Amino acid sequence: MELIIENLSKSYKDKKVVENISLSLKQGVYGLLGANGAGKTTLMRMLCGILKADTGSVTFDGISVASEEYRDVLGYLPQDFGYYPEFTGMEFLMYMASLKGLNKASTKKKATELMDLVGLGDKGRKKIKTYSGGMKQRLGIAQALLNDPKVIILDEPTVGLDPRERVRFRNMIAELGKENIVLLSTHIVSDIEHIADVVLMMKEGKLIYRGKWTEENGDLEEFYLEQFGEGAL
Repeated sequence: MELIIENLSKSYKDKKVVENISLSLKQGVYGLLGANGAGKTTLMRMLCGILKADTGSVTFDGISVASEEYRDVLGYLPQDFGYYPEFTGMEFLMYMASLKGLNKASTKKKATELMDLVGLGDKGRKKIKTYSGGMKQRLGIAQALLNDPKVIILDEPTVGLDPRERVRFRNMIAELGKENIVLLSTHIVSDIEHIADVVLMMKEGKLIYRGKWTEENGDLEEFYLEQFGEGAL
């Protein structure tokens, strides 16, 4: 299982948003750090096949990310995911499952399990418009996992989560990374410093750090602040 990114670049007008990034992602958790505007979301959208790169390619086990076959193994949570306020949480998951072409009978059991996993087991019959920001975010994480994806891409997934929810989320991601490729972007260092097998750091469209972060490297948050300044946290 391998997601291969080769010489990926993307520009908007005259600005390079992602510049010549090459990576090989295998089973494990990858934490993508960077301040707002670093190019994280653009990179992730290209890895999902939503955005076409100017140059370069992305493949999963030889399959193009633009293919339907790739979507079958992809779970994606965008930074601002769309939902219908009048839907209940369970109705939303069942609707998303139908869009993904999943079997209705087996999906109901899966959706119930996921609602429990993200701590919304008792909120499934409540309308999404009554959910807090953190609850909506947890529902978004649940929908990304509906199809038992092998590649899980989460863009700022902990926005709106309180400290206790963050701990639950980190534990869940660590488990998912044992059998899948998990890439999550954040500007909150604590979200990934203890669970990421590999830390990736982007600045101005370029990858400025890639590797396992250990105590020998020093404090990750200090390094992050050196690169981006106090306003980046």
